[in-house]
Amino acid sequence: MWYTNRLANQLSVIEENYVRFYEASMRDINNFDGAAAAEDVSTQQAIIENNTTIPAIWALQGGGYVEAINWGGREADTAYILEQLDYLKEYGKPPVEMPYGGLMYFGTSTLIQKLRLFPYIQLALIGTFLVVGIFGINQARRAEQNRVWVGMAKETAHQLGTPISAIMGWIEHLNLTYADDPDLMEVSGELHKDVQRLEMVANRFSKIGATPELYPTNIYTELAKCREYMEKRAPRRVRFDFPPPDAGDLPVAINPLLFDWVIENLLRNALDAMDGKGQISSVVHEKDNKVIIDISDTGKGIAPRHVRRVFKPGFTTKKRGWGLGLSLVQRIIEEYHQGRISVLSSEPGKGTTFRIVLPRATPTKP
Repeated sequence: MWYTNRLANQLSVIEENYVRFYEASMRDINNFDGAAAAEDVSTQQAIIENNTTIPAIWALQGGGYVEAINWGGREADTAYILEQLDYLKEYGKPPVEMPYGGLMYFGTSTLIQKLRLFPYIQLALIGTFLVVGIFGINQARRAEQNRVWVGMAKETAHQLGTPISAIMGWIEHLNLTYADDPDLMEVSGELHKDVQRLEMVANRFSKIGATPELYPTNIYTELAKCREYMEKRAPRRVRFDFPPPDAGDLPVAINPLLFDWVIENLLRNALDAMDGKGQISSVVHEKDNKVIIDISDTGKGIAPRHVRRVFKPGFTTKKRGWGLGLSLVQRIIEEYHQGRISVLSSEPGKGTTFRIVLPRATPTKP
């Protein structure tokens, strides 16, 4: 850019010298008369006639103009030439007096104008390349992270599959061997439920990386199902305040298996933050064809410096946490359900509210 500006300045000096030569030529022609016929003014005339780059307008003293040259093919456009003449009178170089009356005004050649614009074009191109490069690097990094997520999830599902199948076999063996023992059958039934839950977890992991099927589902029914499951496993001094399943028909397009994972993860984090007592509540409303779900707890809250990092992979405030739960939650909501999840509010010592925004689906069929 420095070189371009320097070159433009040098060319500008050359043009100014040309204008001075032009002025000197006009002065010589003005001084030429018949008595000095021996004097040759061909050089001066050649200087005048060979101007093919510098825009010029021969203006009359009383207004108007005689001739315009080097205006990019618009010499016949009277309105344009007069507009340029007004500009040159106010901002241009001092005019040169013509031998037969009038003044010659000079502009700046197109070449110099382009050279002066070129640094800005260079900056724009460099900026564009930087933006495209940064975008490409971010996309590549994100794609790499996605491959890691998918690989971890599928490997986890695969590793869980074998012991789950073995446990199911042992449960069936207990059912056949001790069918007449009611206490053992009760334990076997609970074990069966937990193994089914493990199967569901493995199934969830197996869906990471695949395109999930979304179904119009009543959000109140799905939230009630998650509340019921977590309420049975929560301390007795923790109260749940959720809308009832029959609160209305507010459909959202979700994959129930993955969406339940999101809600259960948020509820589990809330339970961890409350030390065995408090309240977890949910509020649902619709706005601008979006379904908004707020899930709040009365736990420890999140420090302001950590709020923006809660969805980053690896970030955790737990001693034994991996920092993957909320990152997966964000991925499920934003990439698979085309929604948004954020920390709506959080205050240390008072609790946290997460907000989920999902597109409203067409009404569910009765």
